[in-house]
Amino acid sequence: MSWSSKYSQDERGYSLDQTTREGSIHSHVSSTHSEKRLSRSNPLDYYGKISVEAMALPQIGPKRQGGDVEKGPASKGPPPGMPPGFDPSQFPDGGLEAWMVIAGGFCCLFCSFGWINCIGVFQDYYQSHQLAHLSPSTIAWITSLETFMMFAGGPVIGKLYDNYGPRHLLITGTILHVFGLMMTSISYKYYQFILAQGIVSPIGASMIFYPALSTAMTWFFKRRALALGVIASGSSFGGVIFPIMVEQLVPQVGFGWTMRICAFLILCMMIIANLTVHSRTPPNPRPLVLMEFVRPLKELPFALITLGSLFFFFGMFLPINYIILQAMRDGMSARLAGYLVPILNGVSLFGRIIPGYVADKVGRFNVMVTMCFFTGIIVLALWMPAASNAPIILFTALYGFGSGAFISMSPSLIAQVSDVRQIGVRTGTLYAIISVAALVSNPIGGALVVGMKGSYVGLQVFCGVMCLAGGAMMLAARIVVGGTSLKKKV
Repeated sequence: MSWSSKYSQDERGYSLDQTTREGSIHSHVSSTHSEKRLSRSNPLDYYGKISVEAMALPQIGPKRQGGDVEKGPASKGPPPGMPPGFDPSQFPDGGLEAWMVIAGGFCCLFCSFGWINCIGVFQDYYQSHQLAHLSPSTIAWITSLETFMMFAGGPVIGKLYDNYGPRHLLITGTILHVFGLMMTSISYKYYQFILAQGIVSPIGASMIFYPALSTAMTWFFKRRALALGVIASGSSFGGVIFPIMVEQLVPQVGFGWTMRICAFLILCMMIIANLTVHSRTPPNPRPLVLMEFVRPLKELPFALITLGSLFFFFGMFLPINYIILQAMRDGMSARLAGYLVPILNGVSLFGRIIPGYVADKVGRFNVMVTMCFFTGIIVLALWMPAASNAPIILFTALYGFGSGAFISMSPSLIAQVSDVRQIGVRTGTLYAIISVAALVSNPIGGALVVGMKGSYVGLQVFCGVMCLAGGAMMLAARIVVGGTSLKKKV
């Protein structure tokens, strides 16, 4: 028995309307209304046809009433031969086991991205203590390298995840992350901070970060943006707790024991993550092919999402890294300024969850475009003229909400235009490219401040323009995927 499938659009750009026929398998593509005969003996070709054409090009297929490109799946089950677990109807979208995976992913983001979110505290501390003899832009290479290394490992870690699953990655990542922080606690020279905090620790954090996101996508389909938002909120909690821990513990127990206490907290959280995070689908071992990392960029929606994320990342970490220094220059007390990063990350908790919930209702691209433009506008309209405590605190809170939405929404956009079996490689490719922005943005910001004799106006303009450019690219991706109609759920 063979199957004929008509393609219509749902949350990943397709759904299956299956009818049984004898003899051969026909794939109908409405944009050309052509038929291509597929081999009955290779069912993966059948699903590959869906994933490549229907998901990467969501305009394929007969339009539904109302122009909604994210309607739920029409099928009640997968056609014969489709790999188990990939049909939309088979995603649990809830249940104890699925939410336990999300809880473990929350712990992973708390320990990885949550730690990265407190880099502004270390920029300020190193400038006034161990590395006071170095310029701000030189010190910024430590925190920038930390962010770069966490994201740059994406393609390799994504491939390892697709081939072997999350278990060994999480264990190795836990060991490296904790070891790197322990070594940071005994560092006192610049190169030691580079090696321990800038390289070893973030490599471990990278092995924690990617499996958490990729695993969650195998459990949720209709509520994927919400689930990823809950996971991403872990980075907000980490971004609140870690800076306060550092600020309060350093005067009491010293820098060394502060770093060790943070490392022990990460170890405890990762024990929980290692016990709960696992993929719903089995590993899909395949040989390493370098074109796997390049091929997604040939798909216009993926390329535009990647370009938009690259632009946005050029600006995103600048307020996190420099808001404390800028606030103190404008007269804020050191004690109050120390709470700006926790405020930013605390409000970003809502930015990670609420937009994700709304996105599942009105469209993920629609919400992403809105939040990118919102973030760029408040940088230029609120942060630039801010010169007293109240507007700086207000900007910090609003920026946390806007940037938080970007962090939680990016993986769901990739999943919407991708085959879930390749989500590890594709997510890794995206983050590896944008890691370049994370590497150079903070040194660029420091150079702009020095070049303008201590003024932060150049840094603020650069940040705002990059965020708006990211929003423009996301808008272009939204148009490619769903057209120009504002009423469409895309």
